[in-house]
Amino acid sequence: MLTTQVLNEGTMDEVRVGMVMGSAVLVIAAIFVVGHYRREHRRAQLLWRPDLSGWPWRQRRE
Repeated sequence: MLTTQVLNEGTMDEVRVGMVMGSAVLVIAAIFVVGHYRREHRRAQLLWRPDLSGWPWRQRRE
């Protein structure tokens, strides 16, 4: 009973602050996940199609 009274007394501001902070954390986490996915996708592309133009046996001899 006491816990219910404590939760109902003026904690709306705390709930809003918690919601805003939680949302901010989720947005930051989503940004990191997208960045990680893009890096891994690019890495997979580079491993699948390597650029061999700088390798010694691929250079033209003049």
